[in-house]
Amino acid sequence: MTKRMSAAQVRSFFEQLQAIDPEPVTELNYSNEFELLAAVMLSAQSTDVGVNKATAKLYPVANTPQAILDLGETKLKKYISTLGLYNSKAKHLIGTCQMLVSRHDGKVPKTRKELEALPGVGRKTANVVLNVLFGEPTMAVDTHIFRVGNRTGLAPGKTPLDVEKGLLKVIPKAFMQHAHHWLILHGRYTCTARKPKCPQCPVSAECNWPEKISAL
Repeated sequence: MTKRMSAAQVRSFFEQLQAIDPEPVTELNYSNEFELLAAVMLSAQSTDVGVNKATAKLYPVANTPQAILDLGETKLKKYISTLGLYNSKAKHLIGTCQMLVSRHDGKVPKTRKELEALPGVGRKTANVVLNVLFGEPTMAVDTHIFRVGNRTGLAPGKTPLDVEKGLLKVIPKAFMQHAHHWLILHGRYTCTARKPKCPQCPVSAECNWPEKISAL
């Protein structure tokens, strides 16, 4: 079992990640608030690369709630059919667009309650939108962050919500704005699931993973 990081280790962990990438950004492509919301909704069980390929064809045709509604669910499916769960994603996106038009004047709402009321928008999606679009210090725990939080000892937890709460508790306020992206990128490219790149890891000194030494 991985030992929980000390406060000093946590601070050093994020200082190292900050030094490498001071202003991390999402890898999802978007040019307006709705495009980001839609892309995050489409990203469930899909890669950012896959989502970007789909939206590169969809957004020039329809990139607002009303335009998506005008396109219709059947045609929308054709644009996102390369993504997993595309049938349910199309249904949810149409439902979300209907609510955005009828209740929010076509704009993306800025509160968690309003975001989570949208079809297909759960806590993780709402956290991404609140962080990326509106600058809130939220933590959207995906598979990468869940793995990093547990493996390193940063914020061990049995569920994504446990890890989210743990991270919000231990991460110093100075790092919270970008912590979400630092952790995702670290999990995606360095602290990978099957073969973590421990020899190249910039935060290996702070990591408490028991198997780290053998990996090194």
